[in-house]
Amino acid sequence: MKNKIAFITGTSKGIGLEIAKLFVENNYFVIGTSRSDFDLRAAIGNENCLHLKLDATNRNAVKESHKVLTKKNLIPSVLINNAGITRDQLFLRMKDDEWDKVIDNNLTSVFNISRIFIKSMVKAKLGRIINISSVAGLMGNAGQVNYSASKAGIGGFTRSLAKEVASRNITVNCIAPGFISSSMTEGLDDSMKNKILDEIPAQKFGNPNDIAFLALFLASNEASYINGQTISVDGGLFMN
Repeated sequence: MKNKIAFITGTSKGIGLEIAKLFVENNYFVIGTSRSDFDLRAAIGNENCLHLKLDATNRNAVKESHKVLTKKNLIPSVLINNAGITRDQLFLRMKDDEWDKVIDNNLTSVFNISRIFIKSMVKAKLGRIINISSVAGLMGNAGQVNYSASKAGIGGFTRSLAKEVASRNITVNCIAPGFISSSMTEGLDDSMKNKILDEIPAQKFGNPNDIAFLALFLASNEASYINGQTISVDGGLFMN
């Protein structure tokens, strides 16, 4: 990429932080967001980044962040929509708020962020949009109707947008992680871990780096003919 500036949502931990680290190591200037006053430079150990405190569900806040970056001449050519939440609950017990918050944070935020940055990509005739989905959006998961629906929606968003902007040298792809080692998986008891591992042909959880390296490749010139795809990174849990 000529303009090596990447905008990554949800960079305070896990997959988002790992993606930010890898992109900085590969000479990108990274703009990372989270809802907290997070010290991204300290976490990465590099000054070649900027943290923005941002609620991606707030459209006015998203517009203001775009104005700030425009003034700083930091409009990205790579956009990675990673931020997301879970509010797991059996469907019969699911409250309106548990549905609304997950859809807003996981799906509507992708619309909000992508819409604000894609105009500059179209003008430059260059861009990469990478959406972080989940294997739950492909195969479903009991207790995650809200989460699975939001992640499946990201897949449809990805394919449709890819068809609209492909002629402008912009690719839109989706990564669907499976079970990745994180604070969430660390909190599982041994019996639950073993049950999950029995369903994964690789017999192990993935690492955030597995997602980060794929994101880095999809952002590269070498991936310019990969478009509208959802790529699973799950050790063979879901095979299509």
